[in-house]
Amino acid sequence: MEFLLALWLGKPVWMWLLFLALVLTLLVLDLGLLHREDREIGVAQSLRMSAMYILLGVAFAGFVWWQVGAEPAKLYLTAFVVEKTLAMDNVFVIALIFSYFAIPRKYQHRVLFWGILGVIVLRGIMIGLGATLVAQYHWVLYLFAVFLIFTGIKMMFAGDEEMDVAQNPVLRLLKRRLRVTEEMEGHAFFVKRPDASGRLVLFATPLFLALVLIEIADVIFAVDSVPAVFAITTDPYIVYTSNIFAILGLRALYFALAAIIHRFHYLKYALSILLIFIGSKIFVADLMGWEKFPAGWSLGITFAILGAGVAWSLWMTRKTQEQAVSAEQRLPLQP
Repeated sequence: MEFLLALWLGKPVWMWLLFLALVLTLLVLDLGLLHREDREIGVAQSLRMSAMYILLGVAFAGFVWWQVGAEPAKLYLTAFVVEKTLAMDNVFVIALIFSYFAIPRKYQHRVLFWGILGVIVLRGIMIGLGATLVAQYHWVLYLFAVFLIFTGIKMMFAGDEEMDVAQNPVLRLLKRRLRVTEEMEGHAFFVKRPDASGRLVLFATPLFLALVLIEIADVIFAVDSVPAVFAITTDPYIVYTSNIFAILGLRALYFALAAIIHRFHYLKYALSILLIFIGSKIFVADLMGWEKFPAGWSLGITFAILGAGVAWSLWMTRKTQEQAVSAEQRLPLQP
């Protein structure tokens, strides 16, 4: 009992173990029961899975409220919403990677599932390092804030150039260092095949290369999202739990988002404003003489910015959607 009640990164050990047990249970149910066989995930199933993860994420805010208080619960919700929205950019990259390697839809969930395990570990390391830096050097928060403001301004004026997967330096390094099969080998990441001398050796498959690139993409996106959450709260428990719940839900929503991602083309402007707002909060709080920016205001302004961004994006892309529906209706009927 003493071990469970001992504090680790500011929270009792039992709270960390409870969260990790919940995540582990979700992952076991996901791959062990719901998706034991490779099959394509449709939009309806994707939406149901995502709704479940969102409800769990929001319900966890109730647990935080019960154990820690109302203010931390509001900060958790703000971090959860910000992380989920920022991670939407990741959907564009994942879709490009799957398209480049021609990964069949029935194998995509497997890649995303194993990618989640990497995210849990990598985000934990990054958040642990960030928490240590902030605890030792409070001025690091100001660096995070300036970085977020700079990133937001850069995002606002950036072009719409797509990532060239073929020129990715990590992919080129992997192809030089690993034996890679030309074709997919079912859902396997590695297979044994004879080399030029006839000896059985290990080959990586395109599925493994896609997994590595997706993990690298998540690390790159974490460079933005982790400082953003630390600018909201420095509590490692809230930072980590909001990150993981948001990413779990987003991976579940991927199969629905990938089909309609073009409708959110203008959301990046809302994201850029959101990053600038989050980065500026610490300076506003200092200017106003506050100990910290009010959590309720932060949550409300975040919802307002994102709500306006979604509405604007849907409005601006309505003609594209109408044209797509009209073209589909004009297609000749198959005999």
